Amino acid sequence: MTVRVTGIFRHPIKSHGREALASVALLAGQTMPYDRLWAVAHEVSEADGSAWAACRNFTRVAGSPALAAISAELDEASETLTLHHPARADLTVRPDQDGARLLAWLDGFTPQNRPQPVRLVRGATRGFTDSEHGHLTLCNRASHRAVEEKIGHPLAIERWRGNLWIDGAPAWAENDWIGREVRLGGAVLKLLARTTRCLATHANPETGERDAQILPTLDSFGHRDFSVKAEVVQGGTVALDDTVELL
Repeated sequence: MTVRVTGIFRHPIKSHGREALASVALLAGQTMPYDRLWAVAHEVSEADGSAWAACRNFTRVAGSPALAAISAELDEASETLTLHHPARADLTVRPDQDGARLLAWLDGFTPQNRPQPVRLVRGATRGFTDSEHGHLTLCNRASHRAVEEKIGHPLAIERWRGNLWIDGAPAWAENDWIGREVRLGGAVLKLLARTTRCLATHANPETGERDAQILPTLDSFGHRDFSVKAEVVQGGTVALDDTVELL
C-alpha cells in the first residue's frame, strides 16, 4: 500500500487553536510556517519571545483542557487570526497588536489553581514547539487507529496536535524510522525522536473536556509516545495526498 499524506495542521498560537491546511511550504532548518509562532505566557513565565522557551512557560492544554476546543484560521498576508470555541463568540485579532483582547477572550479557560495568562509573545527566531530541536511532528493514522481500537471508541486526530499525518504504513512503524529520512512531496524530513505525551491528550478537541484515558491506553503498548519529532532537511511543498517515501 502506498503511504500518503492525509493531514496537515498548524497551531498559530501554541495550545490556542488548530488550523487544517491543504498544503504547506517547508523550509530547511525551520519550523512549519506560523506553527506555534505565538504563545501565551503565564504569570510565572520568564519567556519574552527573544528565544525558544520550554513549554512550562506557557498556558497549555495540559493544564487548561478547555483550550483544546479552539480552532483557528490565519490570514498570513495581514497576520489576522480568527479563533472559534463552542463557549465563546468568534474573535478576530492581529496577535502582535491585540494581545489584551485575546487575553480577555481567554478569561476563564485556565483553572484558578493554575498560573494565569498575562501576555502574548511572538517567537523572534522560531516557533515555540515542545522540543528545541524537533521542528514539527509526524503522525501515523494506523497508530491512531490502534489507540482507538484499544480504548474502544473513535478519537479525533486533532487530539494529538500533530503537524503532518500519513496513512498506509503499519501501526507504530514511525517509531522504527528514528534516525532516518523520509520524503513527503517536495520536502525531506529527518526523524529525530519519539514524542512522549501528557495530559493534553485527554482533552476532547470538540468540547475541551477531558473524556479519554489516553496515557493509560498508551501504557498498554509499553510506552507513552505518539508521533515522532522531525527536522526539515530539504525544503519543499507538502500537500494532501502526496506520496511518502522512506529514504
